[in-house]
Amino acid sequence: MEEDNNQCLAERGDDSLKGTAVANNSASLHELSDQAKGNDDELIAFRIVWKKKPFDVEFKMDQTIGYVKKHMEKLTEIPATMQKLMFKGLTQDTKTLRELKVTPNAKMMLVGSTVNDIIDVVKPVVMTPKDLASQPLAKKEPLSKQKQHKKIIDKGKPEGVSPGDKRRRDPLPTTPISGMCNKHGSKVRLTFKLGINQLWIGTKDRTEKVPIQSIRNVTSEAIEGDEDYHIMGLQLGPTELSIYWIYWTPAQYVEAIKDTILGKWQIDQL
Repeated sequence: MEEDNNQCLAERGDDSLKGTAVANNSASLHELSDQAKGNDDELIAFRIVWKKKPFDVEFKMDQTIGYVKKHMEKLTEIPATMQKLMFKGLTQDTKTLRELKVTPNAKMMLVGSTVNDIIDVVKPVVMTPKDLASQPLAKKEPLSKQKQHKKIIDKGKPEGVSPGDKRRRDPLPTTPISGMCNKHGSKVRLTFKLGINQLWIGTKDRTEKVPIQSIRNVTSEAIEGDEDYHIMGLQLGPTELSIYWIYWTPAQYVEAIKDTILGKWQIDQL
């Protein structure tokens, strides 16, 4: 009889331990679920800058760049499909903020123009027959044939210049664009510091750190006879006298440079 009682007590003890284990496992599952839910809801605050105007925003870490663009469309009236968000280079719509390793208080640069801005740019100018008759018919001389540029081009490509390809249209590289030269014949490299919204123009002797928004205009034209490269001019001041000329710019990067600096798209992209 005593043995039966002992066996009964042992069985009850086993049941009690099993119940405790189940309860502990259930609590652990709840904790994991809460942690996962917490990760899903993790928020990050950072800043998006468009045309010198800052927007302080907050999103969940697992939301995509495409979602961010839709939100910015409401604030800026730039269609999401016409926006470019720069964070350590051009971002992709499918990437999440977590995948891009966006940190609190980070800065992104928004490049784009509203539909109204673009319409104003392409608005046709109406001219009367009299106006047309008074227009000069002289053809503008190509940059590469103009005396100030020709003397640089005639020296040939600088040693170490990056290969050019007029058939391609590449995004900005993650490394500096180097091997070009300026009007003095000195080697030039362009480094886009998008995190601080600056363009660094470097030579052997010095580096100019130029705020991107301060550049008034970008001029470029293919070099006749060597169309894989362009002559490019960055207007750093109010007049054309302030243009910084860069020779032997690889053709595949020209549009990306213009888009990044001016924040505008060519008409064929509408």
